[in-house]
Amino acid sequence: MDLADIRNYYRLKMLDENKINRFPLQQFEMWLNEAIESKVNEPTAMALATATPNGIPSSRIVLLKAFSDQGFGFFTNYLSRKGEEIALNQQVALLFHWPELERQVRIEGLAIKTSDSTSDNYFNSRPYDSRLSAVISNQSKEVPDRAYLEKLWEVQQHQSIENMVTRPSYWGGYLVEPQRIEFWQGRPNRLHDRILFCRKGAGWVISRLAP
Repeated sequence: MDLADIRNYYRLKMLDENKINRFPLQQFEMWLNEAIESKVNEPTAMALATATPNGIPSSRIVLLKAFSDQGFGFFTNYLSRKGEEIALNQQVALLFHWPELERQVRIEGLAIKTSDSTSDNYFNSRPYDSRLSAVISNQSKEVPDRAYLEKLWEVQQHQSIENMVTRPSYWGGYLVEPQRIEFWQGRPNRLHDRILFCRKGAGWVISRLAP
């Protein structure tokens, strides 16, 4: 297979800065709803990029679990690699990719821990098995093998009553407060539409970027 010969021709939609919603979070909500209604694969999946204070980056896929005018929410283990990096450097980036719609959304902002009550409410809404896994997982740390994890899970299951699996202090949410949001729409001839919103005070400055 010659990777250089792989091509995709983008022709589905267009994006006009004169017609786009002037409030980027409302524009994002429109695109997210369209992705969900179009049944794209994993519409709430987003790449989360973090970095150490001296600029060593890492990224992984997480799921968008909260969205509002304030920003983009997700939940994780605070002691994981991403949690440790956010503790030292709150600047993060998010990327949504909806290939079925030939769209991307890039977000840059600050990750702020959510309140305990917000984290509790989401944790308690999760399936019992997922709550158990969050309790036993020392996320990002080395373990001897798969059997070790399964044994921890089994022991926790025998020790737990379903309605008494409470959120551990090392697990909770973040809200990413956006400073930059870029909407990308694939177009023919690689002349893609890229509309950028940059926060300025209480508002946003809109510009078009070259593809």
